[in-house]
Amino acid sequence: MTAGLPAKGEIVRDRLRDRVGRVMDHEGECVQLRPLGGGVEWDADPADIEPVTVSAALSGHVAELNRQSTRPA
Repeated sequence: MTAGLPAKGEIVRDRLRDRVGRVMDHEGECVQLRPLGGGVEWDADPADIEPVTVSAALSGHVAELNRQSTRPA
């Protein structure tokens, strides 16, 4: 982490949204995250994110895939 922000590529959990994502970039005070399975990025406050273990990252990836599979076509 640089200056309190996670490094690009790091996998973190957004506690506010209860989602796991990969750090894509930093925009001002926000951290831009993308779901592990790909998709639309979202902005998170650095105060709301935390590093995750490998098992939590995999669990987050499975949850995101499940969320995508239940969307109407």
